[in-house]
Amino acid sequence: MTGVLAGKAAVVTGANSGIGLAIARRFAEEGARVFLAGRRQEPLDAAVAEIGPAATGVRADVSVQADLDHLYSVVREEAGRIDVLVANAGSAVPERLGEITEEAIDATFGTNVKGTIFTVQKALPLLSDGASIVVTGSTNALRPGPGLEIYGASKAAVRNLVRSWALSAQERKFRVNMLSPGPTETPGLVGPDLRQLASEVPLGRIGHPDEIAAVATFLASDASSFVNGADWFVDGGQAQV
Repeated sequence: MTGVLAGKAAVVTGANSGIGLAIARRFAEEGARVFLAGRRQEPLDAAVAEIGPAATGVRADVSVQADLDHLYSVVREEAGRIDVLVANAGSAVPERLGEITEEAIDATFGTNVKGTIFTVQKALPLLSDGASIVVTGSTNALRPGPGLEIYGASKAAVRNLVRSWALSAQERKFRVNMLSPGPTETPGLVGPDLRQLASEVPLGRIGHPDEIAAVATFLASDASSFVNGADWFVDGGQAQV
């Protein structure tokens, strides 16, 4: 590793497993102090143990504002600032039109939209000048899979939020970008079997969390200092052709 995040303080939500854990691990390998937020204590503890002394775990559900307040109070006490914020926590409840429930809408939008808004808004007082915000989107914002129309709509909403927030970059002294994975081998993968998903990707395979983490690291680093408001697809071409 090259140490491109040396000395930076980073917060990653949804860091219990999958893409969030891969991002947190890569950030620590690149020299960052990483605060991992997740809803489930046991896998959160395991993630912190895996990463080592550069990691601090805080149990937090991003849809609960009190949990976010607690998360940022820990960051304030232990680091005093945030140089990199990855709003990665997300959920998907697969339901098709005709079967969609109010509970599914509330759960999906509560985490993916409301949770993202307050993850970013409550971090503002701690953001350092030039901080990088990375929001995890999805190719489902453009090409929702079967039964994932509510999830896709939530990610499309988040994409619009990123565009809006990018207009505040000069005033707020941060930059914000979207990271949109395609089908990736994670515990939260929802949809057809992996072979079917792989057949829909021009590269002929699904992604690995470490491949998503590599792009997140670029967006977090000073190498992307003139990148703002963009949507970075890491999807093997799935949503591009």
